[in-house]
Amino acid sequence: MLPVITASVPLLEPPGWATAQRDLFDLLDRAWRRFAADFTDADGRLRYGSGLTSRDGVDDFYEVFFNWPQLYLLGGADDLLAQSELHWRGVTRQLTELGMLKDEYERGYDWFHQGESLLLFYFLCMAAPDRWGERARRFADLYVDPEHGNYDPQHRIIRRPHNGSDPHREGLFDGEAYPWLPEEARMYGFPLDWILPSGSEPPPLDGDPRLGPEMARRTGSGDTAVNLSAAGLVLNAWILSGDERYRGWITEYVGAWRERAAANGGVLPDNVAPDGTVGGLLEGRWYGGHYGWSWPHGWYSVGHSAIVAALAGAAATGDDGYLDLVRPALDEIISHGKVMAFTEADSSIRSKWIPQLGEDVHTPTLHVPFRYKDGGWFDHNPMLMAVPTALWHHTASEADRQRIETLRAASGYDWRTVRSFRSKEEAGHEEPWLAFLAGDDPAYPEKILAAAQAQVRHRLTRMELYRDREVPEADIHLWQQSNPVVTEALVQLTWGGPQVVYNGGLQQARVRYYDAAAGRPGLPAGVAALVSAIDPDATVVDLVNLDPESARSVIVQAGAFAEHTIRSVDHTACDDPSWIGGMYDYGHSAPVVTSSSTAVDGPWLRVELPRSSRIRLTLRLALRTQAPTYRSPFDEPSEGGAA
Repeated sequence: MLPVITASVPLLEPPGWATAQRDLFDLLDRAWRRFAADFTDADGRLRYGSGLTSRDGVDDFYEVFFNWPQLYLLGGADDLLAQSELHWRGVTRQLTELGMLKDEYERGYDWFHQGESLLLFYFLCMAAPDRWGERARRFADLYVDPEHGNYDPQHRIIRRPHNGSDPHREGLFDGEAYPWLPEEARMYGFPLDWILPSGSEPPPLDGDPRLGPEMARRTGSGDTAVNLSAAGLVLNAWILSGDERYRGWITEYVGAWRERAAANGGVLPDNVAPDGTVGGLLEGRWYGGHYGWSWPHGWYSVGHSAIVAALAGAAATGDDGYLDLVRPALDEIISHGKVMAFTEADSSIRSKWIPQLGEDVHTPTLHVPFRYKDGGWFDHNPMLMAVPTALWHHTASEADRQRIETLRAASGYDWRTVRSFRSKEEAGHEEPWLAFLAGDDPAYPEKILAAAQAQVRHRLTRMELYRDREVPEADIHLWQQSNPVVTEALVQLTWGGPQVVYNGGLQQARVRYYDAAAGRPGLPAGVAALVSAIDPDATVVDLVNLDPESARSVIVQAGAFAEHTIRSVDHTACDDPSWIGGMYDYGHSAPVVTSSSTAVDGPWLRVELPRSSRIRLTLRLALRTQAPTYRSPFDEPSEGGAA
């Protein structure tokens, strides 16, 4: 049997964060049901009567639901998992009919977008591994098995930037030129900007060699750094199956990129020719590949793919040296940072930062360059905190923590500020969360929960405005811009983890929970959780049972995938019932709270929560002592402890 602790501290005045957290769960339950009713058909597909005229679009259908099974895993409604599965199947049929999928998988597109498409699938695998394991292995085999045409084991490369289930999908576009819009040219410039003779007049888009034959010849084959996100797909299959083929592929493929980075002074290059040489199609340039350092997004795409792969390599092998795929490039762009107001920066993604920074667009703060070309570093933006946060969360090292402190010190704005904005990634509140974990803002839980409420209510208003609108192809982002499910606040507060890395990452968490009575993942109804510290030697978790009549039973898991070990736990207790007072007392006294300690030595701990009770757990964790698994505590043999 699992070690069991019974809460004994009475809940008299519920903390504001606990009631706000349960209110958010209730609002989200109503919101996703409203969205499903207003924007989807009975078989789960989105209401859409148009076609798709380019290779783009698959991600925009799946992204709408990416965090719905994540909400289930956090403690959302029992029927949310089945609803999420319904939408995946419905959208998959819909996209197959539109000619975008083959055998349920993207025919061929870049991994910046594939990674976004797959988040819904990864969370479904996490929530119901028995039902989704076959697909997970089949999809991963598209890359692990060279017979599918994606992987070249001799040169250790993925053969082309657009890859997937259709080996006949070559190049980067189906017509004569890349379908680039004038607005995109204004935002991002052009790939291969060195192709045109200096001073020459720019040709029309449909006759521009930078978007036509030269783009196809120089960037339409060979490997590109964003393909590293495929390591997340293979890691998912390895966690599900334990098949050594998947671990071997991660070691081989990510290891090859690790070697290329080391040979480039530590900074990850972004392109490899079909013969295995870095820069072989770009006249020796280590930059300039498709979705690479020069165009269109630079660090925004390269950094996220690199952290997905680095964490996959570390998880599969236990070797944190794979994180050197990320650190030197991260430190390089930081070293070229400049202090300026965002209004003075040359950012290409202004629409992302304006709502996130709010009035601080005018505040001088550190901006780092996201892109590199022949003229050097450019495209300055505030630091996206997803990558440095994911690094520190994984290692808990002083060096990775110090990098965060350095970035905070260089920021001109107050990291404690919480704004109610929502990015595409449903993330971006890492700074105030990190300030809370540092002990600088005890009010953060209630502030971020209020911001989450505002996001949901805003989305509900958008839904009401657009629910009867016929969606043309140009407006397919409307669905994800109206998705009312928000999970970042719940992930941070209950799991003690950052929001998932959006371009294909797997979830990070210090702890997760299971409803012991219901036999399912997530917090039981009426239970709130708050992780206020994630130091492995003292990971602090408060559990509160708000129900005034019924007990709850919670299983605490160490890590997103039971990869950590709980060595022991200190916990609060109240063994003296005298606080209740005597028969003729109208009032009560303050409960006397003491502390006890329990040995655990395994990934799971069961906590019994009588009605109106609370407990604080201080977990002593040993990080990454066990192979990550989708197995739940209900599958564990009768003996507790490590798997």
